[in-house]
Order: sequence, then structure tokens, then C-alpha cells
Amino acid sequence: MLFGLPTIWLLVTVVFVMVHLAPGDPLTFITGEGDISSEQLARLRAEYGLDRPLATQYVLYLKKIAVGDFGFSYRYRAPVLELIADRIPATLLLMGPSLALFIGLGMLLGIVAARRPNSGIDLFMSGLALVGWSVPVFWLGQLLIIAFALKLGWFPTQGMFNLRAPAQGFGRALDVAWHLVLPATALGMRFLALSTRMTRSSMLQVLRLDYMTTARAKGLPERVVVARHGLPNALLPVITIVGMNVGTMLSGSVLVEVVFAWPGMGRLLYDGVLARDYPLIIGIILIVSVAVVLVNLITDVVYAIVDPRIRYD
Repeated sequence: MLFGLPTIWLLVTVVFVMVHLAPGDPLTFITGEGDISSEQLARLRAEYGLDRPLATQYVLYLKKIAVGDFGFSYRYRAPVLELIADRIPATLLLMGPSLALFIGLGMLLGIVAARRPNSGIDLFMSGLALVGWSVPVFWLGQLLIIAFALKLGWFPTQGMFNLRAPAQGFGRALDVAWHLVLPATALGMRFLALSTRMTRSSMLQVLRLDYMTTARAKGLPERVVVARHGLPNALLPVITIVGMNVGTMLSGSVLVEVVFAWPGMGRLLYDGVLARDYPLIIGIILIVSVAVVLVNLITDVVYAIVDPRIRYD
């Protein structure tokens, strides 16, 4: 956690400098294409604090963050923290099923492939994992829309629920779940491929160890040998890779939310970048940075749960 604090500070500093030095001006978005006098432009620049030196703006922003004030959005004319809090549930709803379902499915496929190395099913799993890892998430999302939404009409193309005929109660939950299928699939395919490959590789090493042979010699069923003795020892590399790639999933969620018009934090970041909304961009980056640090901490805790030897050390 102590290592994460300077990491977050450094990332916020880099993002602050980059967004302020990037081409474009938030006042251009605020004022639009209409005529505006230089006096009015100067008044707006002073109102938003953009007339001050960059170093002064940076120090003032750090002071605000220290007291929990993430600033005021130029585009939405609302506190940044409130905007982020409104969008976080949608992003978590998108990421949760993707992580749980596709990582679990990938581990299952990896175990199946490891128990039959170099077989037809192993080659098929490896090929599927390679394709899932290689295809860009935004392109996969568009392919899913073309195939399953436009051609077959099985799923909706965009949004989180049906705005034309809004449902209530259990019907609304089903509607959200139906809209969730395609974006969750596009976001989770990378983790499906990752967990499949890592589980297969790790299980192949574990299955050859002496204690696995001893467990089989005792007459234990193969499923018990794999589940009780093999899988816990093969999970550590999988946990490591998944924890390290949560940041990748957060960046992928931005692309998925844009493609599917999912009203989450990634879509909010995209709109903030188009509007050069400095407080909104930096606020979202800060929240994501904290999330990545917390995930790394949770990964360390899971290590100790899976492998008791780590607790003893």
C-alpha cells in the first residue's frame, strides 16, 4: 500500500501535465462555435482557473485531492466525484460477469487441455486462446454487433436497457442482462484466453510432480487429485497474471463502453477527453489507479489463502 501511494501520485502528475499540454482547449467546447469576445473568454478562463501558471494549477489540484475534492466538470457542470460515482455501478456490472465467468471458464478449459496434452481438444483450446488474445477488443465488439445483433437479431446493439419500452422489477433485470451479453463477451474474451493458457501451462507442470503420482498411487480418483492437490498449486501463476491485467481490463472497458454505448466510467472518460475536461479526466485516472493498487493488494491476500506456505513465511 505504501508503494502504491507514490505510484498514484506519479501517475496523476504525468496525466495532469499531458492533458494540459495536449492540443485543444476546454473553453472551445464550452463556448461552442459561437462568437465570443476576448473579455468574455478571459473571464471564463479566470473562472475555471485556467489563467494561472501550470505549476500553480497543479499545486491547487493536489490540495483539493487531499481533502477529497476532485474538482468540477467543465462539460457536465457538476462535481467530478458525483459523476464518477453515478457511472461506477455500470462499469462494475460490466466487469464483474466478465471476470467471474470468463476466468472460471478459462480455468476449466485449461484443466481439460492439460489433462489431454497435444490432443485435438488441446490444440483447439490453444487456437481459441490465441485468437481471443490477439483480436482487439474494440474490433471484436463490432464483429459481435454485426453477427449477433444486426444479422441474427439475437441481442441489442447498444445501451444498458430498452429505452423504448422500459421494464420494472425482474423484467428490468432481465433486460439489463440481455444488453450485457455482447459487451461482457467482448471484454472477457481476453481473460478467457489468458486464464486458459496460464492454467494449462501451470497444470502441465504440476501434474508431473511426485506428490501427484503419490496421490494417484493412494487410489484417489483423478478428479480429486486434480481438484484438491493439483489446482491449488497451479493457481498462483493464474492469480498473478489476472491481477496484473486488471488495468488492461479497465482500459479495455473504455473501448467496449464506447462501442456498445454502455453508460459506465469508460464512456465518461471518452466524453471527457473529447471535451478536454481536465478535472474529469484526471479524476477518473485517479480512481482507476487506486483500483489497480487495491487489486494488487487483494492479489497478495489471495496468495496467502491459496498457498498457506506464504502465511508461514
